[in-house]
This record gives sequence, C-alpha cells and structure tokens, in this order.
Amino acid sequence: MITLYTWTTPNGRKVSIMLEETGLSYVAKPVNIGRDEQFAPDFLAISPNNKIPAIVDEDGVDRRQTVFETSAILTYLAEKTGQLLPAHGPRRIEVQEWLAWSISGYAPMLGQWNYFANRAKEKTPAAINRFTTEAARLFSVLEARLSQATYLAHDFSIADISTYTWAAAVLHPFRDASPGVLAPTPHIERWMAEIAARPAVQRGMRVPEV
Repeated sequence: MITLYTWTTPNGRKVSIMLEETGLSYVAKPVNIGRDEQFAPDFLAISPNNKIPAIVDEDGVDRRQTVFETSAILTYLAEKTGQLLPAHGPRRIEVQEWLAWSISGYAPMLGQWNYFANRAKEKTPAAINRFTTEAARLFSVLEARLSQATYLAHDFSIADISTYTWAAAVLHPFRDASPGVLAPTPHIERWMAEIAARPAVQRGMRVPEV
C-alpha cells in the first residue's frame, strides 16, 4: 500500500494521476499547505523540503520506501510498475528530457507568474512582466513540440502528466490576464482535451477530496 501526502495543487495532482494510471493501491492524506501543515515534524521526516507531494510505499523493493519531489516520485512509480517510462533507449531519454523541462523551468515559471500576477497582495510590475514573458515563451515551446508529436515523447508518459496539470491550471487564466501575449495554441488545446478525457486523469484530478 502507498500513502500519498498531497494537496489540491498541480504538483500534488501529478502523483494522484500517476497512481490512478498505474492502478496501484494507495490512500491519500491531505496536507493543507494553507494551514502550514507541510511544516509538521511528522511530514518533515518524509519530505525534508517541506513540499507536497510525497509518498510512503510499504512495499518497496526491500523495505519501506519514502520518496519526495514530484519527478522522483513519478520516476519511482514508473519503474515500479513498468508503465509510462520506457526502460531504455531513445524514447526513455525523450521522456526524461521533457520531464526535466517541465520540472525545472515550465512549472516553476508558471507558478511564479501565478503568484505575482494573481496572488501577491502588492503588485510588482517588473516581476509580472518577467514571468508573463517567460510563461508565454514556455507555452510556445510546448505548442511547437505538440505540433510535431501527439504527446511530448510520442507516447503518453510521465512527462505529459507532469506538464498537463500546470497547463490545466494556468493556460486559460494566463490568456485572460494577458490578452494578446500568447499566440493561439491549438496543439496544446488538443493535447489537453485528450489527456482530460482519460478516466484515470479525471479521478486523479479529484484527489485529495477536501
């Protein structure tokens, strides 16, 4: 059994989608980041960076296994099940490339845009402009890739899961807040609709129920 520590954020929902896609048995434990529950000592023992999501797998290879950081969890679950990440070869490298792109640049920049443009009490024009420009660039990179392939690494993979949850949360609010900044993205819209139609994705996007 796997315990998933999570909250209603794009990063949290990546792992619940992955668990639903792979069919692994799990229980979700909400960690309310609005109440700073991620700083509780018990959670710190699992996730030293005080960030959700994190998992505890009671059936690791040879022991109880804890995993924190979203990309590490997605990779761990893919390798545990043999799903959504090729075992070797060029297609595995493609998945790893786009997963790294999603985790290292795309998601953080979209998160910063959302904070400065929508959540910050004091508006900082330089920060809003900086992250608006970078978010638009990253969406353009995603659009270009999806004009060439059905999914980021040709087949549906952990790279798509990692990238989808942020697109679902931010793309349309970004367009509304920054009209004219981003060119039309029909390939992203097609990709989002295909992923959103997957039953496992629909279930994972409802986790945790709070």
